[in-house]
Amino acid sequence: MLIDDREFLADPHAAYARLRETGPVVPVRDPNGVEYWLITRYAEAKAALSDPRLSKDPRRAASGLAEGVFLPMVNSDPPDHTRLRRLVTTAFSARRVESLRPRIEQIADGLVDEFQHGATVDLIDAFAFPLPVLVICELLGVPPAHRAALRGWAARVLQVGDGDSPRARARRLAAYFTKLVAAKRPLVSGSAHAQPDLLSALICARDGEHRLSEDELVQLCVLLLIAGHETTTNLIGNAMLALLRHPEQLAALRADPGLLPAVVEEVLRHDGPLGRATLRVATEDITIAGTLVPAGAVVSVGLAAANRDGDRFTDADRLDIGRSDGKHLAFGHGIHFCLGAPLARLQGAVAIGTLLRRLPGLALDDRAAQWLPTGLARGLITLPARLN
Repeated sequence: MLIDDREFLADPHAAYARLRETGPVVPVRDPNGVEYWLITRYAEAKAALSDPRLSKDPRRAASGLAEGVFLPMVNSDPPDHTRLRRLVTTAFSARRVESLRPRIEQIADGLVDEFQHGATVDLIDAFAFPLPVLVICELLGVPPAHRAALRGWAARVLQVGDGDSPRARARRLAAYFTKLVAAKRPLVSGSAHAQPDLLSALICARDGEHRLSEDELVQLCVLLLIAGHETTTNLIGNAMLALLRHPEQLAALRADPGLLPAVVEEVLRHDGPLGRATLRVATEDITIAGTLVPAGAVVSVGLAAANRDGDRFTDADRLDIGRSDGKHLAFGHGIHFCLGAPLARLQGAVAIGTLLRRLPGLALDDRAAQWLPTGLARGLITLPARLN
């Protein structure tokens, strides 16, 4: 079955519904000719995300995956992944993330200050994109003078068809962070917890005798920048579109701002920032829901499909900010659960809350929102809105 063609991208949730009806594990092919097994239902998806027989290293595929961008913590298995994860977790503490709240609120308010009352604004370009880019730059300790250039380099790194390959864009970012690591390293001393920014903390992070190599440091910075802004931009944009399209849900949130955390979770389930998890490779013959997946075969977990599985969620296609059965898979599951989930949740709640507090007359513009032309990410290119 063909996925990610024009018809699929026009309504991916309807396409995933058809695939769920076909079966929990479905053979598919993308427009580039890459063939893999797509997992469509919640129970099977959750199990696959933590199955050690499904490797994250694309080099283990029988064919067709070795040309993409290789990022060590995304594309590795234990014990390498365990070592990297432990080192990064040491620096990426909950305390460090929560300490960013006042600054995130300040950045969000500053972006809204630039809006002109009564005008039309693109909420992606003017708000949902710059907010997480500025936050991740500050978290990493990117000097203020470099942030505008880095924002341009990072723009839509995962987007296809804009004249520059993902690998070339990743190399450009790696070259920048190589210089930044070299500049910061002589200034770092003391423990990871004592550092003023995450990159400095990563430079001095250690677990016994293990430390991050220079290449691992650089590639982690690239990963944090890409994952730290692309998915959060999608989360904010998807949330605002969903709320503006569902006025009864928006009214309930305006009446009770304490629902913001629940809103973030429901948007992550209903229309999360990723359509599918990054690809996995079967290291041996595996039987999933009665289907034999041979060794070397590529497997994709359909996060968007699983998160609307009617066997797991009541009235799964409906946006319901009061939902009580919302244990979604938007951030994955198992050892590869998204390390940046707390930061994404925090930024999502602050962003939505700021827009609704500051712009009580916000409404969708007559022009249609535009979606990214990819099945991997699920996010908006533009979201025109009126500032009534």
